[in-house]
Amino acid sequence: MSDTPTRNGTDLTAIEATRRRLRETHLRPAGQRPASTARGLHHTALISSDVERTIGFYQGLLGFPLTELIENRDYPGSSHFFFDIGHDNLLAFFDFPGLDVGPYAEVLGGLHHIAISMEPDRWTEIVRRFDDAGIDYVIHSDVSVYFRDPDGARIELIADPLGDMYGHEVL
Repeated sequence: MSDTPTRNGTDLTAIEATRRRLRETHLRPAGQRPASTARGLHHTALISSDVERTIGFYQGLLGFPLTELIENRDYPGSSHFFFDIGHDNLLAFFDFPGLDVGPYAEVLGGLHHIAISMEPDRWTEIVRRFDDAGIDYVIHSDVSVYFRDPDGARIELIADPLGDMYGHEVL
């Protein structure tokens, strides 16, 4: 039996060595990084199977104000709607009436989760709302709560400030 740490047959020591090599090769200290060519994330778009239920969840339960609801320019009859998630960022949704888009699935190239920063007191309030609403969730490191929206997308609410991850500066 090997003393090499593994998970599902994967050599974790080799993965950490690769991660270390990638950091050494590509990661630059903050003062040496070029400015980004982007202004920010305009919106992230998910798919909704029920517009009203999605509005109730994101606006009613999570407190993200609905900012617009328009027709999707790419698919007549489809709605494109937006929620304010702070700092001029939007979380958007499409519905596709008449299309069988199937259930949510995590696949390569797909969405794993969306992490949205909240003030700690608001974070605590939302977790209480989950209890009251019977929403299943998992708390990690006392600052992150993971849950699924009505269509199965995994969402994380994190009480760390933007640019921090569990007390580690990432921006």
